[in-house]
Amino acid sequence: MPCAIYARVSTNDKGQDPEVQLRELREYCLRRGWEIASEYVDSISGSKDSRPELSRLMAGAHRRKFDVVAVWKFDRFARSVNHLLRALETFDALGIQFVSLTEAIDTSTPTGKMVFTILGAVAELERSLIAERVKAGLRNAKAKGKKLGRPRVVLDRAQVSRLRAQGRSIRDIAAELGCSRSLVHKTFANRSSGRVDT
Repeated sequence: MPCAIYARVSTNDKGQDPEVQLRELREYCLRRGWEIASEYVDSISGSKDSRPELSRLMAGAHRRKFDVVAVWKFDRFARSVNHLLRALETFDALGIQFVSLTEAIDTSTPTGKMVFTILGAVAELERSLIAERVKAGLRNAKAKGKKLGRPRVVLDRAQVSRLRAQGRSIRDIAAELGCSRSLVHKTFANRSSGRVDT
């Protein structure tokens, strides 16, 4: 079975060698009888959004270059539980197995599938709690009389017409007045009023 292995070392911790992770992953693949199709190694801080080799791995997954992804540890692979879950959902949809060596998680086994389900439930709970906190905060702000939503934007049609007459583009006018292009368009469409607001 073709396998991709992924390793990451942090630039914050000097002296880390990705070979420590790679050697163990290669040995594991050998024991399982898997052929290593690709190796991906990032040397970057775990909090960084951009991980070029991880992006390459995900692109390879979509092209079905391998049937299993093996990592040394969850925190070497994912930035957060949500990031891990999204990647696992992608692999699951593509029929790709996922193995985390040190956590002994293998999504091809019943136990691994159970852990995947639990992670999904935890992430869903976290999303629900965040949404509930946001709603409670909005209710509290509304009860205190605070105005919610974006501030109202008022445009002077005469000013917009003057700028347009100077040959200015809709994009330039919107940038100068600090509003959206659609509002500038709306101002021209509503000729019955000298002012347009949204």
